[in-house]
Amino acid sequence: QLQLVESGGGLVQPGGSLRLSCAASGFTLDYYAVGWFRQAPGKEREEVSCISSSGDSTYYLYSMKGRFTISRDNAKNTVYLQMNSLKPEDTAVYYCAARRKCLSPVDYWGQGTQVTVSS
Repeated sequence: QLQLVESGGGLVQPGGSLRLSCAASGFTLDYYAVGWFRQAPGKEREEVSCISSSGDSTYYLYSMKGRFTISRDNAKNTVYLQMNSLKPEDTAVYYCAARRKCLSPVDYWGQGTQVTVSS
């Protein structure tokens, strides 16, 4: 079974940090770019970051730059999103998605992990 599984979400206070993980099973992520998307209640899903298959190129939504860092460990078949200085407006369900290249159509979606930033 081919799937992506996110983990690491939870409740954190404003200014806090979380690290999300996206682990693949049933296929290798080596040949895929992986993006992190998020969807807040009543809002459209948006892509916040993407990393190329090699890890050489990374992209961020402008408002995330400097706060979020995407990385990958192909040996562990996992991609990470380190989120620092979290704000209440970062509250959303975060999804990872695998595709051939960043901006290409998504081949695989994860089920999502909830991130809630609140005092």
